[in-house]
Amino acid sequence: MPSLGPRFAAFCLAVFMALALLAPRAHASAYEAELPANLASTPAMCSLLPCTEVFPGATHFSDRKGQPPYVEAYDNDSAQKKLLGYVMLSTDITDTPAYSGKPVVTLIGMDTQGHFVGVKVLKHSEPILLLGIPESALINFNNQYIGKSVIDTIEVGPSRPDENVIGLDAISGATVTVVAQNQVVMAAGSAVARQTGIIAPTVREPAHFVITGQKYDWAQLVKMGAVQQLLVKPEQVGLPRGPEPFIELWFGDLNHPDMARSLLGDRGFDNLRSRLKEGENALFILKTGGQESFKGSGFVRGGIYDRVQVKQGADSFTFRDLDSYNLYGLEAEGAPRYSESAIFIIRSHSFSAAYPWKLAFLGNRVDRATGHRSFAVFESKYWLPASSLEGGRPKVEEPAAPWVRIWKSQALPISLFILLLVAVTVVYALREKLTRLSTHKNKWPVNGFKYTFWAISIFWVGFGYMAQPSITQVLTWFHSLLFQWTWSLFLSDPFIFLFWIFIIVTAFLFGRGLFCGWMCPFGSLQEAVYKIARALGLKRFQTQLPQKWHDRLKWIKYAVFFFLLTVSMFSMGLAEKLSEVEPFKTTFLVGVMNRAWPYGLFVAAILGVSLFIERPYCKYICPLGASLAMPSTFRWFGLKRKQDCNSCKACAVGCGAQAIDADGRIDHRECLHCLDCMILYTDTKGCPPLAKERKRREKDGLEITPIGANGYFIPIHPATVQDQISPKARDGVDPRMPTDRTLPAHKRDVGLIAWLWLELRDHLWPWSREGWNSQRALQVAGLALAIAATVAWVQGALGHLSSGAIIGWWFGWSVYEVLIRLSGRRYVKDGPWWRDQYRVAGVMDMMSYVGFKNLMIGAALFLVLKALGWLIA
Repeated sequence: MPSLGPRFAAFCLAVFMALALLAPRAHASAYEAELPANLASTPAMCSLLPCTEVFPGATHFSDRKGQPPYVEAYDNDSAQKKLLGYVMLSTDITDTPAYSGKPVVTLIGMDTQGHFVGVKVLKHSEPILLLGIPESALINFNNQYIGKSVIDTIEVGPSRPDENVIGLDAISGATVTVVAQNQVVMAAGSAVARQTGIIAPTVREPAHFVITGQKYDWAQLVKMGAVQQLLVKPEQVGLPRGPEPFIELWFGDLNHPDMARSLLGDRGFDNLRSRLKEGENALFILKTGGQESFKGSGFVRGGIYDRVQVKQGADSFTFRDLDSYNLYGLEAEGAPRYSESAIFIIRSHSFSAAYPWKLAFLGNRVDRATGHRSFAVFESKYWLPASSLEGGRPKVEEPAAPWVRIWKSQALPISLFILLLVAVTVVYALREKLTRLSTHKNKWPVNGFKYTFWAISIFWVGFGYMAQPSITQVLTWFHSLLFQWTWSLFLSDPFIFLFWIFIIVTAFLFGRGLFCGWMCPFGSLQEAVYKIARALGLKRFQTQLPQKWHDRLKWIKYAVFFFLLTVSMFSMGLAEKLSEVEPFKTTFLVGVMNRAWPYGLFVAAILGVSLFIERPYCKYICPLGASLAMPSTFRWFGLKRKQDCNSCKACAVGCGAQAIDADGRIDHRECLHCLDCMILYTDTKGCPPLAKERKRREKDGLEITPIGANGYFIPIHPATVQDQISPKARDGVDPRMPTDRTLPAHKRDVGLIAWLWLELRDHLWPWSREGWNSQRALQVAGLALAIAATVAWVQGALGHLSSGAIIGWWFGWSVYEVLIRLSGRRYVKDGPWWRDQYRVAGVMDMMSYVGFKNLMIGAALFLVLKALGWLIA
């Protein structure tokens, strides 16, 4: 039996590698598929794409037309051809990102009545659809649109007939992806339906202006918001960053007499009004910077302006040459110089100057790595000042975002889930009260709660709502931070979103053990298998690995985590394939019966070994547990130890996680918080030191006082606690700290200001005199690498280096920083950061500290550079 653990680890790694080899055949063919290089610009779109697959029965397709563009589908190419409907490419209309931060490129067919007749995904970058969930699941999801109308209210989730909402069945485990896909399909269909008259235009109350006759200069108009700027930087379209913008536009309303006369002058305004018919509206656009033209390089007389568009609510307004007039000059004092200008007329009566609208600049974004062009929209909002409208601005009710509708539609289960997470946290926070009510023979005051939470996490959270956190989410969120973070998409899966808030908060408060030991669905499933096997009479076969083997094998999960993280920096797709080392997807998201046999065998092997070894996957393989173990190094509140624990082995023998070493110290990175040691801590019959003291007092007829917070009987005057500690334990290590206590010499007896300065220096300056004396070559190499990493950040800020290159340099520097600190500043804090409770750092302590610290610093720098528009994704 003792050899089962190493064999299990070897078996799991073998299956893991086999799954990785099978992965290329398993993933969807649309994942990162190559699209034609000139797809965005070719008029004959259907010569490059399988339009017949999304519009059965059509044999002839027109060139792109309209704005946003679409093609018409016909039954033949003769003079008597019949219009059957329309085909659109999603990225011609919307660049809505999915879970990966990149859009799902979709081809959509719609008949002349607005019914969808075909939906096909051409390319996606979704990690959840890469492996495990077959392409047929995505096809089946898209097939739900066929026969439904673009006029319908279609949402992912259950139908609500009383609200006229048609529901779509989501793909298990890919909620965020399908919510984004629904937005894409409905937005694209609606945009074309409005152009072709399938959807009637919205009727808005025309504007009624407050006219004072006052004229304003340019600065006043800008301050009022009567003119607005739309700025697109080169790096936003994938070009090298430079001092000049890609394009800078100024625009505004020409319907309000005061604003229009200020800009055009009296004569210019009167001339414009003489050209406008009843119900028509005018606006102006100026180009004040950049080499790009807002009129479009392909514009010809009789054509359309394909670079600019006005949006109001769900309506889009495009312009042809007859919808524009020349703007020869501006009379507003202080108006900027411009190189291109135009007055555009919105002829549709559905537009109203009283309501908010947006100017959209339509362009292409170039992927600098591949050269691929994708559709991009840059928008700037406009709304006339309230003081310029009679009665002020009208009340505008925007439709709720999809994620808001999801939260509302699942309000009850979400509320219950929040209540569950709060209950778990509160119960665990009261653990000391519960453990004092328990004994080693009666653990039900603790186990009653714990077993209940296990059952809920397995059946309701895991199998019911499939809310099993995964390492893939860690990797995906990391990459979303680099490319395109979209809160709304992550909020689309409320259970996973809330679960991660719980995990992050509790990992820093108590360590990873509260989630891993109490609430992880798969971890609870393993524990349940182990407990049930024990109840069925298999206890005599159940064992623990020898401590020396456990101490070796526990590092596998850290190696798997760092390996996946490193691979993801170069290939997110490969990292997602390799993340099949997690059995979560097979168990809860997809189901064992819906996957190829090796995946089911992998799950069966883990659960089979769980009959005999407690939580083998959690202890030895789980990369998610390893990722959460890093912040657990710095948890604020740990489990209690007493001095006698350094010589008493009672807790260590009963620790299922084998997280207590020979000196009685708890490794909080490995601890799964079963609380058995806390029960013994105050058990006067189960804890050997307490039992010995109890018997002594009973023999001598002394009072049996309560157990104090320090784990010993409250002293009987004039006795002290020291009298209760055995001589052997008194001279041993302090088991209350994971490693020996220490206090850096430079932090002793310093004031607040000096303490703050030293605290900052400790985090940012890893070099030390001790390290310089002992490892001078390493310190010099680290200094050189630090300079190189700093230069990399500067190059990134200048737009000369990609985010991937910066990550590489930052990762390399972090590795060296670990070595530098181990050679000199070999200490970390234990507990809350504001306490000077230092201890000697082990290798894993230092890796956790440096890794987490540099992750926070790197994330902050990334966010700053992205906010400034300087970082190349």
